[in-house]
Amino acid sequence: MADTPSNMLPLGTKAPDFSLLDTVSNSTLNLNTLKGEKGTVIFFICNHCPFVIHINKEIVAIANAYAEKDIGFIAISSNDIIKYPQDSPEKMKIHAKHENYPFPYLYDETQDIAKAYNAACTPDFYVFNAHLKLTYRGQLDDSRPGNNLPVTGKDLRYALDCLIKNKENTQLQKPSIGCSIKWKN
Repeated sequence: MADTPSNMLPLGTKAPDFSLLDTVSNSTLNLNTLKGEKGTVIFFICNHCPFVIHINKEIVAIANAYAEKDIGFIAISSNDIIKYPQDSPEKMKIHAKHENYPFPYLYDETQDIAKAYNAACTPDFYVFNAHLKLTYRGQLDDSRPGNNLPVTGKDLRYALDCLIKNKENTQLQKPSIGCSIKWKN
């Protein structure tokens, strides 16, 4: 497992639009219908990454807590499923149901959306305001597999609290660390 950091898209960047297959409902969903009234968290994950597996329960807890505060959550997997068949749409659906994902789990087959977001790793988190302008990008928290720090979601939670309170997030935004997105050749 290689430690790959986020690319840290510039704050203020407008969220690139997309229409992708939701592997759970088997329908095509787009950013405009999925975005939250107060903000939207878009994050790149996959089924097999140990960094994502390490934080899955916290992602679900945060999504459940903040959905009540009009924050939308959208998970996207962009991995090459030829080399990584465990990340196929069929297995994404099984994984989403097993983990009780309360958000759509979209498949970026062309990898164009990962490239548009300059995503580099799984997990990679982006928080956009009501106008789809980037206010936070980076890590969930400081916990990583094997570092014995508790998974709290403190960085993402703080970013979302700032967004909801219309307060500037002045904390250092640290890159996420995870497995590299598995790019097609």
